[in-house]
Amino acid sequence: MKIRLSYSKIGKIRFLGHLDTAHLWERAFRKAKLGVAVSAGFTPRPKLSFGLALPTAGESLVEVLDVVLDPAPSGERDIDDLAPRLSAVMPAGVVVTGAWVAGPQSIQEDVVATTWVLAIDRPAVEVQSRAAELVAAPEIWIERERKGERRHDDIRPGIFELRTDFDPSVLPADWRSEVSASALVEAVVTTSGRGVRPTELVDALFPGDEPWNVMSRVIRTHQWIERTDAPCAPFSVRARKELSHEQRIAVG
Repeated sequence: MKIRLSYSKIGKIRFLGHLDTAHLWERAFRKAKLGVAVSAGFTPRPKLSFGLALPTAGESLVEVLDVVLDPAPSGERDIDDLAPRLSAVMPAGVVVTGAWVAGPQSIQEDVVATTWVLAIDRPAVEVQSRAAELVAAPEIWIERERKGERRHDDIRPGIFELRTDFDPSVLPADWRSEVSASALVEAVVTTSGRGVRPTELVDALFPGDEPWNVMSRVIRTHQWIERTDAPCAPFSVRARKELSHEQRIAVG
């Protein structure tokens, strides 16, 4: 039985990289006395599958992983107990928020888009102006490196929404207070292909500036999966949200 777990990663723990986060989870299962099944073969590995990697220094309200436990949970109550049991052995900043039986698809196959909130250390008026210019642009070209080669890609089709006025109440109160002097931008971007990264959004908004000199914090608030003809987000802190199938940007 494959179990899907959701968790948040906020605060100083954001500086823990993806590989170290995987090791953190392996230790957490041991501390919680939960056995993890291993693969067969000469190099058996824990049956743990992580979702889209967070950039180092990125935070999230909704990270996801799949695990096969051994022995498997015997019922719904055992599954419901997983979140508090694992949260109790996690370091500060990591909270397990849910557990349920996963479907056959992997996380990577399920997720089609993600929502980010960027804290930009620029005057709000300037950020709004730059965002409006970005929306008006028919194409958004950035430089990327792939296999040692530099190339230019148009990321415009991969940006579904870009907003400078949105309800920030979805964000933790302490996070909002720490970025109170920053302008906030909410973006919904594709995960298909190479996807669109938060640093690439900043690069498009403020070309020529080092993204982390402009963006003080970034947090992932949703991971969208597609069901029938309307993308929805059972992993998200909101119950549901519709996304346009047109590749467009909406501001305001």
